[in-house]
Amino acid sequence: MRHNKKFNHLGRTASHRNAMLANMACSLIKHKRITTTVAKAKALKKFVEPLITKSKNDTTNSRRVVFSYLQDKYTVTELFKEVSVKIADRPGGYTRIIKTGNRLGDNAEMCFIELVDYNENMAKEKAVKKTRTRRSKKSAAAATETAPAETAAEVSSEATEETKAE
Repeated sequence: MRHNKKFNHLGRTASHRNAMLANMACSLIKHKRITTTVAKAKALKKFVEPLITKSKNDTTNSRRVVFSYLQDKYTVTELFKEVSVKIADRPGGYTRIIKTGNRLGDNAEMCFIELVDYNENMAKEKAVKKTRTRRSKKSAAAATETAPAETAAEVSSEATEETKAE
């Protein structure tokens, strides 16, 4: 029975799992976004978030502790110089998992895992949204004269979309 055993072993030995998570964490810190399975992403989130929290305090001891997990000095340097500056005011939740569907070969659930402050698409305000202007009846009449079948259908479909949006 597996009562109270909440740790996902991912079908690997402890040494293989630690090496895999360390490599995935290095890739996540270098590239800011990686694609993987949902189970690995959840395990990686539990692995990397304490390391990012530790990087907020830039001391020799915290660098040594993070290096003992990651084993890549370039990644540790980038974590302490760039990533820790961006997440300095964030109290937690440094990563985001976005599900992307299933893999073709084995139907495994796939996802993106990314650092939250590095996604420019999510960071943009909704105020940037472009507003559509209504067309006057004169311009609609002029459009129907040029190509009656196509533009009339387009104008009527745009009018129905605008009424649905309101």
